[in-house]
Amino acid sequence: MVTTDFKSGAPSWIDLGSPDTDAAAAFYGAVFGWTFVSAGPEAGGYGFFQEGGKTVAALGPLTDEGAISAWTVYFQTPDADAVAKGVEQAGGTVRVAPFDVMDAGRMAQLTDPTGGDFAIWQPARTKGLDLVGEPNSFCWAELHTPDTATALTFFQSVFGWRAEDSGVPGVEYTVLSTAEGEQPDAGFGGLAGMFPPLRLGWLPHFAVNDPDAVAAATTGNGGSVIMPPEDVPTVGRIAVFADPSGAQYAVIKPLPRQMA
Repeated sequence: MVTTDFKSGAPSWIDLGSPDTDAAAAFYGAVFGWTFVSAGPEAGGYGFFQEGGKTVAALGPLTDEGAISAWTVYFQTPDADAVAKGVEQAGGTVRVAPFDVMDAGRMAQLTDPTGGDFAIWQPARTKGLDLVGEPNSFCWAELHTPDTATALTFFQSVFGWRAEDSGVPGVEYTVLSTAEGEQPDAGFGGLAGMFPPLRLGWLPHFAVNDPDAVAAATTGNGGSVIMPPEDVPTVGRIAVFADPSGAQYAVIKPLPRQMA
């Protein structure tokens, strides 16, 4: 699961780009009970989703022409500039070159060779999310791609990730972990093929106590069900949804032994 250890190469931040931030804040507040706190007038509409006063995600307006609403996963690094160079050398694309986010840290926006967007975070004042792995917070990052072999080679080159088969019967799924820690306990996410209507890219998973209740809250507030709640052996109960602007996210009620 995702942790706040903030090891190099691990997910440390997520944010949502939305065409209507007020509507998005209201939607996720209704679904997860989050409150939205603005980062201030100098932040251009960016702000933080909070659970019990702790930041669990962030939200900002779409800024690129033609961009679609989506969640972005950020991976921790001690050197954003070096990672950006490594991305280009490994066949990826630097969409936005590394830049300082005031005194919070340094970031860049990137794309892997198979078309999946992601970002990196070099922390300064802001180390990462305050709360993960608990109910109504980010717990797992999952990449869906049409070319899992190319994607894995790329990310192992850039971040040194380790990979191991999930062991779930009848499922082709790779568990990803950082170069630090023991696999599979250190796993922060997974790699899988494309399963329409899931989009290409990183799908954030949020831990919840009741996926079926989240399904009802999602549809009741204008969202849609992509994959209805289903029990997955050895993992837990999982579902995938889209918010009213089309951004996809997943929820999971992990089996008791999966909980931190």
